[in-house]
Amino acid sequence: MIRLGMLTPSSNTALEPATAALTAQLPGVTAHFSRFPVTEIALSDSALGQFDAGPILQAADLLAHARVDAIAWNGTSASWLGFDRDETLAAEIRRRTGIPATTAILALNTLLQRLQARRIAIVTPYTGDVQARIIGNYRSRGLDCIAERHAGLRDNFSFAALPAETLEDFLLSVAADKPDAIAVICTNMDATRLAPVIEARTGIPVLDSIACTLWGMLDLLRIDKAPLRDSGRLFSL
Repeated sequence: MIRLGMLTPSSNTALEPATAALTAQLPGVTAHFSRFPVTEIALSDSALGQFDAGPILQAADLLAHARVDAIAWNGTSASWLGFDRDETLAAEIRRRTGIPATTAILALNTLLQRLQARRIAIVTPYTGDVQARIIGNYRSRGLDCIAERHAGLRDNFSFAALPAETLEDFLLSVAADKPDAIAVICTNMDATRLAPVIEARTGIPVLDSIACTLWGMLDLLRIDKAPLRDSGRLFSL
């Protein structure tokens, strides 16, 4: 039995069922979740403070009680806070618990490298200022965001209520600009089922953050991803 430990924003209702649906296709693999407070995505001091390391590490300690084989921060805060935040967090989780760790954004960035993507599209539910911060962080890594869509929301709970039709429209809209890959950055906006559909229609890889987190954990533990190949191109990488 392989146990995957997920650090989960408290108001997130999308990542657990989506992850469960994916792991159901992996014999002997289970997912387990530990929450800490996150209710708003914004650039205010109070919103940014939700991602201070203390509560996240306490949640990681609780996952360690379940003797999980790997721990992932199943959230995308480093996309606007800076990628180094997740690099530091993963290292500290490992030092503190002795358990290997990764994050949604570290996995997404690894996938973009493996795809040799340079021209990307970004889809989020966030506000314009958060989106601009994300685009700037990727530009600093040499990736050009040639298309983007965002829903203008800041209440984390509301992200999961974004209609699937709206998300599909966002994905098809950015696909029209022919990016090397489309990044869906948010783990409370489920594109796991849409991703293979959009890939089949456009030929463009769709990297959903929830799926990326699972991919990152499987890659970290060198677990065969073949059973998930129908769930998105990333699982063939």
